[in-house]
Amino acid sequence: MLTLFLVSVVVFVATEVLPGNAAFAILGRNASPVRVRALENQLHLNRGLFDQYWTWISGLFEGRLGNSLVNSQSVWSLVEPRLVNSAILVLVTGVIGSFLGVALGAFAALRKDGWFDRISSVVLLAATSLPEFVVAIGLIILLATVVFHVLPGVSLLAPGTYAWSEPQLLILPVATLVIVIVPYTMRMMRAAMIEALESDYVEMAQLKGVPEWRIVLVHALPNAIAPTIQVIGLGFLYLAGGIVIVENVFNFPGIGQGLVEAVNGRDIPTIQFIVVVLAAFYVVMNILTDVIALLATPRRRIAR
Repeated sequence: MLTLFLVSVVVFVATEVLPGNAAFAILGRNASPVRVRALENQLHLNRGLFDQYWTWISGLFEGRLGNSLVNSQSVWSLVEPRLVNSAILVLVTGVIGSFLGVALGAFAALRKDGWFDRISSVVLLAATSLPEFVVAIGLIILLATVVFHVLPGVSLLAPGTYAWSEPQLLILPVATLVIVIVPYTMRMMRAAMIEALESDYVEMAQLKGVPEWRIVLVHALPNAIAPTIQVIGLGFLYLAGGIVIVENVFNFPGIGQGLVEAVNGRDIPTIQFIVVVLAAFYVVMNILTDVIALLATPRRRIAR
């Protein structure tokens, strides 16, 4: 709660010090001073910073999010469909990326110094050096425009619809983010798996004649997965920020694109709510990752 409180203070102050005036942004630079002052009174911009902050934060806790300064819609009705679309994008990407990272990392560890391990290491090093927008544009060129025309190059959704209604529009954004996050999960899984396979308990199991599949799945994998969960959690946290760029490239109607549009239109209530939601996601995800990693550690489950 302390973290969220501090974030709310920072977000509020940051939006207040943005250049320009919200009333001017709504009415235009040619608006008369009388209209500007009237709108400032309506938006409580004539009050002190503390009064403005208290009005905003109390409304946030009471579910009164206010209205958008751009189109006068309620902030919730404006953000809710975008929030759902981004949640779908993050969830699908996180699940696919985590599974691929763990599976590829474990396979590379089992084939240490083999051709797959060497090739994957080079490919991963190249992938980690590419920004999201480069990967996105490359996939658009390859699969949507120049080389092949098998997928839509943009992910436009009709107003009032959600991403699950047209799953083909998710393929390129998900593929872009998966390519970005898989290398980190795979590298951690490979390192943790190699360490587990070289441990004393695995050597003892081999001496007892335990089958290889059982050594991998029962002895090595449970001990290697715990540190990897931390990286998976960081991947989900990264997605919360990475979707801002990817959603803009593909014109995907998510919370990232909504944040950019709100900043461009100086829509302060929308900016404040979106940033607080992202901060809450960061806090909850960090706690959840720590708890899962603790529960996944075999020695933590042994009664003392």
